[in-house]
Formats: sequence, structure tokens, C-alpha cells
Amino acid sequence: MKYNVAIVGAGVGGLAAGAYLARAGHSVQIFDKFTAPAPVGSGLVVQPVGQDVLAELDALETALALGQQVKAMEGFEVDAGRKVLGVDYGDSFGLAIHRASLFRALLQAAIAAGAELVPDAEVTRIDANRLNIGARSAGPFDLIVNASGANSTLGPLVSKPLPYGAIWGTVPWPQATEIETSHLQQRYQRASRMIGILPVGRLPDDPRPIATIFWSLRREAYAKWRAAPLAEWKTEATDLWPDMAPFLESVTDHDQMTMATYTHGALLKPVKGRVVHLGDAAHRASPQLGQGANMALLDACALNRALRDPDLELGLKHYVNARRAHVWLYQFLSASFTPQYQSDSTWLPVLRDRFFYPLSEIPPAPRILTRLVRGDILPPFGSLR
Repeated sequence: MKYNVAIVGAGVGGLAAGAYLARAGHSVQIFDKFTAPAPVGSGLVVQPVGQDVLAELDALETALALGQQVKAMEGFEVDAGRKVLGVDYGDSFGLAIHRASLFRALLQAAIAAGAELVPDAEVTRIDANRLNIGARSAGPFDLIVNASGANSTLGPLVSKPLPYGAIWGTVPWPQATEIETSHLQQRYQRASRMIGILPVGRLPDDPRPIATIFWSLRREAYAKWRAAPLAEWKTEATDLWPDMAPFLESVTDHDQMTMATYTHGALLKPVKGRVVHLGDAAHRASPQLGQGANMALLDACALNRALRDPDLELGLKHYVNARRAHVWLYQFLSASFTPQYQSDSTWLPVLRDRFFYPLSEIPPAPRILTRLVRGDILPPFGSLR
């Protein structure tokens, strides 16, 4: 069966779903409020399971050319100089990439597949099989996919705000640094202060290497951070981690750093009727495990596979069942790990440093951690083939 499909949101999940479904022969329109295609956000990591999805969409080659292969994740507690996070990818890698570059790869894939992009179309309501776009309506559609992201107001998900978020920025990769481009590096002081550097390759049409930098911050502290002189924050950051200094040289305005706040929650039933909620519109968590983009890519892939069933309603049930266990596990693990690295707790970082990290060095824990970060500690699609 071939369907008339509306996708709301041209983010990672929306573009991937659009590319998949258009390639399968469905009629696909992707609605977004932007006036021209544009990404939102900074850097992220596409894990091996997400790379498999990009490969299926013929988008991996572009992403690899723009991104940076990351072979390990490392974190150190600055007061004791103790390593407290270490994950090695083994014979694989994480693909660190700026959202603009991933957006380019997925947009090209969606357009090449035949999906139609509809700009200037802010969807305010999903009404049965139609979309309300301001004063006009679009539809009817056989299937509507809500991929409108973490701030979506189109679905029933009510998620719990997390106390800590982070400010993120994109900066040139400095020549005078010993930081390796093959590692994601983080530094902690207890769990209330965290700073990190992620090499993310380059932006489209610009050969210069770049990095994403981030600084953990309580959500209510952002206004105070903006009101204070930027030099105070730079001094605080470099006192915590002197190697950060050359990365901060190009940050001359508060607006170069964007505050990201996080919430946690997931829909028990991401399908209602013929409306599917996908990606951050269906499940949200902190980025501590680096799985956000991957979960959206996996959702898109699972939906495409499930819709091979000639019965649409049955196919949508297959989709829900396919993603249930994988989403639940990563939601649980994210909720468990995040307070160890972003919280006001005094005992959790001690437990992290003195118990959990030493335990993680004892086999088979390193192999389990690798698979956890790779995204395939459970089959991403359950029993769906």
C-alpha cells in the first residue's frame, strides 16, 4: 500500500522519515515553520546504530565527509585529577557532527527520494487526518508523523524538566591545543560543574575544523550568567580546565552560547489512530548518553519497516512494539546516569568516582559500556525485521 503522508518538523527524525517513506513510494510532504531550510542547534554524536540508518538512506558518505570520527569518550574529576569516565568504541566510532552538517546530509537524502518540503508552515494543531497551519488547513492524509521536536505542543507527552541544562557554542578548532580530535573530553568538579569539548568536523561549505563546547548550568542560572561579564565565566572555565583557554578565545559575546534545557519522559503509546509521534516528540532525555539523534533515526527506520505490512493499523502496532524495549532501556539508563554528572548531589559523584568507574574497568563491563554507547545493547527494532 502507498500512503499520503504528512511529516511535521524537518529535524533529524522528520527528514529521515521523509527520506525513508518517499523512497518506499509513499507521497510525502514535510512541513516546517522555517522560511528556508535551516538546522537548529550545535554538535551531536551519531552512534554506530544511527550510522547504519544514514547508510541505508545514502546519507552516510556526506555525513562522514563533514563530521569527525570519535574513538573514545573521556572524563576527569579536576580536584583529584582522577579519570571517572572512559568509553572506547573498539573497532567502531561515534560520528561527531554539527547539526547543520547532519541536516545537509538528511535534507539531500529526503529531496533525492522525492519528499516535498513545505516551508513557512507552522503547524498549530493536528486535527484527525488534517493539519491546521495558521488560518488554513492541509490534508487529508493517510498518516501524520509528528517529528516536531522536544518543544512540540502537538502531542500528549508531558515530560519532567531536569534541573540542569547546558550552554553550547560552536568555535574554531585552535591550532595551539593538545586536545585530540578523536576524543570527546569532559571535566567535572563534583556533579555541579561540567565542561566539555566535542570535535565536530566542519560546517557545510567551510573547510575549517570546528568544535562544540558546552558548560553545565542550572536552568534558572542562565539569566545570571548572561548578566555577568563574559570574562568572569571564561576565567571560571579556564581555572577548572586550563586547556579550554584557546577554545574560548573566539567567544566574545554571550549570544555565541545557546542555553539548552532538558526534560525527561516518554509516551507509552506513541501512536494514536493514524498519528505517529517520533523522536523527541515521543521521548526526551538528557544528552548524557549521546543517543538523541540516534533514537530519532531509529524511530524513522522502524516506522518505514513496519509500514511494509499491507494493513496500516497493524503496521503501526508493529512500530510501537519494535521500539518499546529499546526506548525504555535508554530512558531508564539516562535517568540513572545523568544525576551522577549533572546534579547538586554530594554523594553521587563520590559513588561515581570511587565505585562505578572502577567497576566499569573490570571485564566484561568495558564491552557492555561500549555497546551501551554504540546504541545496540538491545536490538533497536525488537523482533521487527
